[in-house]
Amino acid sequence: MFALYLKEVRSFLNSTVGYVFLVIFLISCWLFNWMLDSTMSFLNRGQADLGPFFSAAPYVFMILIPAITMRSLAEERRTGTLELLFTRPISDWGILLGKYFAGVSLMVLAVLPTLIYYFSLVYLGKPVGNIDTGASITSYVGLLLLGASFVAIGIFASALSSSQIVSFIIAIALCYFFYDGLSLLGTYAQFGNLDIYLQYLTLNFHYDSIKKGVVDASDIVFNLSFIVLFLNLSLYTLKSLKK
Repeated sequence: MFALYLKEVRSFLNSTVGYVFLVIFLISCWLFNWMLDSTMSFLNRGQADLGPFFSAAPYVFMILIPAITMRSLAEERRTGTLELLFTRPISDWGILLGKYFAGVSLMVLAVLPTLIYYFSLVYLGKPVGNIDTGASITSYVGLLLLGASFVAIGIFASALSSSQIVSFIIAIALCYFFYDGLSLLGTYAQFGNLDIYLQYLTLNFHYDSIKKGVVDASDIVFNLSFIVLFLNLSLYTLKSLKK
């Protein structure tokens, strides 16, 4: 599994496309939070907090993470190397986890440079250091959990098709649906008492909860359960390809 993990990470880092998507993520966050004349700009808000960044990042993730994961299994299917992987001394779970953890590692790699936002606001605050460090830390925890959930969705979408483009589109649609879509259905008050449950089942609900500065066990359990669910769906799809 570790060899497959290293292969996936190297393959992405050796690809020009991989760096392009990472740069796009960082430039997008920079523009939204520093340069554009909007209420999301740190400079326009006149307040030393990372709220705008953590509000915008999930939507950038909806593009970045499907781009990272779209080739994970789709490319193996297209080139016929998936059958070769099945003959190697590695379990189906090993294949999935190797690719999943590679995707998570690349997501973390994209997030790490954004720490400069935190340190910039520490020194821009008046007085220096006037920033809620605890809320910033929990928000980063929430963002990483959300990203890990999106990676699980991306791996599943990649298992559904041999086309990277199709996998990319499916992943974006699923990420949006489970982040915002179910929540929007709940806000229309069309399902009676089920509305609150629909909102609870969204990733957005738990992400917002963590952003408030308190990491509740239920939010962690929900995200981990969500990841396990989509990895199991990916495993089921992978096994069906062997038949």
